[in-house]
Parts: sequence; structure tokens; C-alpha cells
Amino acid sequence: MTAVRIPANAKQLAALVQEGEGPNLEFKRSTGELKEAMQTLCAFLNSYGGRLLFGVRPQGSIEGQAVSDQTLRDVAQAADRFEPPAHVAIHRIKVKAGREVILAAVEGGVDMRPFTYEGRPYERVGSTTRRMPQAKYERLLVDRGHAKRRWENLPADGLSLKDLDRKEILQTRELAIQQNRISPDTSRDIGEILDRLGLRVSGVLTRAALMLYGRRFLPDYPQCLLKMGRFRGTEITGEIVDNRQEYMNAFSMVREGMAFLERTMPLGARFPTGKIFREDRFPVPLDALREILLNAVMHRDYSDYSGYVAIVVFDDRIEIRSFGRLPNGITVKQLSARHDSKPTNPLIAGAFHRTGAVEVWGRGTNRVIALCRKHEAAPPVFEERQGFLIVTFKMQLVAEGGSGIAKGQADRDLGQPESQPESQPESQPESLYRRVLASLQSQALGKAEISANLGQKEVSGQLNKMIRALMEQGLIEYTLPDKPNSRLQKYRLTPEGAKARKGRGAEDEK
Repeated sequence: MTAVRIPANAKQLAALVQEGEGPNLEFKRSTGELKEAMQTLCAFLNSYGGRLLFGVRPQGSIEGQAVSDQTLRDVAQAADRFEPPAHVAIHRIKVKAGREVILAAVEGGVDMRPFTYEGRPYERVGSTTRRMPQAKYERLLVDRGHAKRRWENLPADGLSLKDLDRKEILQTRELAIQQNRISPDTSRDIGEILDRLGLRVSGVLTRAALMLYGRRFLPDYPQCLLKMGRFRGTEITGEIVDNRQEYMNAFSMVREGMAFLERTMPLGARFPTGKIFREDRFPVPLDALREILLNAVMHRDYSDYSGYVAIVVFDDRIEIRSFGRLPNGITVKQLSARHDSKPTNPLIAGAFHRTGAVEVWGRGTNRVIALCRKHEAAPPVFEERQGFLIVTFKMQLVAEGGSGIAKGQADRDLGQPESQPESQPESQPESLYRRVLASLQSQALGKAEISANLGQKEVSGQLNKMIRALMEQGLIEYTLPDKPNSRLQKYRLTPEGAKARKGRGAEDEK
């Protein structure tokens, strides 16, 4: 904020008046022009501050006015109509017997602008006050979202360290060290890690800390919602094949969302030119979907309690929707061309960047387009609609020339086992060992999901035994270690499990 100089006496007042009206100084004959005066103060707030003098004619003649307690109350009541609330400093300067000049001063509200008075924004142009154009007002509103009082860096009332996922925080630390984006000497104390990430300030946890690592969101933060749906046909009115709505933190949203997409998309196969081995592939590259999902989670508007991220799969497309508009200065068209990075939530985006999940150069969407072209898939379509940014990947999820879902997906939807090589029957423990580790290679899965990948209609006793054995050997672990019986519980490979998986794969190839 810019401080304004206040005259202490009539002599200093006269010197100020001689400067004449301008970008930060205005004269009013009396408080009879109170409404117009407040509009000018609003314009000063939207600039770099200014002073307004009641009791001075426009040409600079100092006359003063009678000032009573009621006069001051009227000024104070009028000043209550600024939004956001603004401080108006009132000073009285005696100029002659029974006559005073009232000086109203405001400091520039760079971090809080745009200000409005009685619901309307104003700006100062030279020595004139006028209504602010709508486009400028909207631009300043977006800029305010990047100021010091962003939603993400406000205190999360009642939040303590015990409410956060300690394992998730430590995983961020480990990944950040691997990426050389945090010092290896960083303490394993989760409070100190959050301090380093800017997610705890003076011992107070921010809302960004909750969004990234929270474990409980209802009833206060219903916007931490991931909606996942699979619909037959091409419209939202089609038959619902799969429908899930989960409240979770940002890192979990990305993992769960990718697991849903991998489970939902059909896995096709082709023989690349010049090669003799079959190549299994999804219709859309997973890295492209992950990049868009990351953007949806990081850059959405978290301030609205009704917002959410959604993954919607139809027979002919995948839509990833996130609540909020593009940053000021970036258009939908520019997402397919060169553009700067303007994160809506710098703290949340910063945590993902530390883990190596994203870069900070505004090239994510360009990379997605390049990945799709290399994959021989259509590039995504970007659009803003009804307060959401929607990214659409056009693809074919149904079999050519038919209305049914492609073979692999149909089998999963109907609970039927997919065909599997006879060399890997369920009855062989060694085969089951390899296949469970292979199922968890790319994403965390629940027991039912692992069972489905194995071609089983339900979780068998043998599978339960194998999962317990792998847990005891430290090859797999819970995703929710503090809630072993949670309905959201899944399993993922540990570093030791990944090594074992690679080792088994090497043996298989011999």
C-alpha cells in the first residue's frame, strides 16, 4: 500500500490545495456531495490511494464547513458501503472560527482491489472519477485471486497436523528430494516440511495444506470432490455404468482419477510397422490424460463450495471438467499455442511441481497435444462452459460397427473374466504372485479391482492369502494405512515390490 501525506495545520493544507485536483486529490465544497466523494475514494482505492477535502471549492478556494458529530457519523456510515471493506482515515483541520475542512484519506488497496461503492466500481482518470469498465473490473477480480489474500493461503480454521495424511506429506518430501527440488537435509518432521512448502505460516496451517493432504473434508469443504462417471451412449442421460463421488485431497484425486480411467478405457492392441511383437495401448495416451487431470486439480477454483473436478466417460469421448475459469490474459485458443504459466493456486501447484509431477513453464497443454499426435490420437478440445473448463478427448470406446462396448471393457462391466493364457492359471501360487504385482505396477487398486484384473468374478480366498503374504513381505502396502478397513482402501507397490516385479519380469523373459 502507498501511504498518503496528511496536512497537520492550515498552512500545510493551503500548500496541498495549491497542488490542484489530480489523480490522487479531489475537492468537494461540503459533505452535501458525500455520495460523489465516496465514489472518488473508491477510485483512489482502485489506484494508489488519495485524499479528498470537504470544504474546498473546485477552483481551490478554502472555505471550510461547520462540522458536527452528526456530520462525522454521516461520513462514517457512507464509508461502510465499500466492498471489500476499506479503511477511510478522517482528519479535521480548522481554517477559521466555526469552519473546518474534513480530509478523508485512503491508501491504495493493490492486494484487495477492485473495490466497489454501493455495488459499483470506479476508477480515476486524471482529475476525473468515472465508472470502471466491466472488462477491467473482471480482470482486477482475477488479479485479486493472485494477491496475498488468496483462498488457498488463508488459515484453515481448526485444522491441525493430526488431521493431515502424514504418509502423503513424507512422500512429497521423498519425491522432491529425488527431483532435486528440496534439500536432502529437509527434516522428516511434517510441520517443518509444510513450512518449507509454504503451507504453514507462523504455526498456522493454510487451506492449501488441507487441499493437498487433508483426510476429512465434510461438512466444511464439500468442494474437495472428485466425480467419476461412465455413461453408455454419447449423452449424460445415457445408462450409468459406473458412478462414483469421493471427497479426497488433491494428490488422491489424481491417483483415483487415473485408476478410474485405466479401468474404464478399453485396452487395444496393434502390431507396429516393422515389429513382430504386439503393442497394447489405450485409445488416449495415459500421460496426456494425467497432465490434464493434474491441471484440473491444481488450477481449479477452490473458493466455491459447490465446485468439483469431474471425469466423464462416454462411448465417443472422455471429458475432464474443473470448476473455475482460465487465468486473466489466457484464452481457450491460447491453450493450444504458446502461453505463460499463471497458476491460480501457486501453493498447490508448487507442491505438485516439487514432486516432479508438473513443470512451471505453461507448456503442459502443448505437451498433451504432442503426446496425442505421437499416439495417433485426436488432440483435445478446450472450452469454457457454465463456469467450468472442459477438456474433451474424442475417442471410440465401442466396437467398430456395433453398439456394444469394446471386448475388454464389456468383460469388466459385466463382471466376466477376460481370456487369459493357460500358462497363468489361478491355481498356481507363483503365477498369482506375478499377476498381483503386475496389476499394481501402474496404479493402486482395491481387492475387487485386482480380482477383476485377474478375471475373477469375486475376491477368492487364495487372493486374500496372497495379498496378506505380499503385505507381510513388504512388497505391497495400504494407501490408507491409518484406515485398514476403509471402503476406499487400496494397495500399491512398495519400492521393494517394484524391484521384485522387475526381477520377476526379467526371469519371465529368459
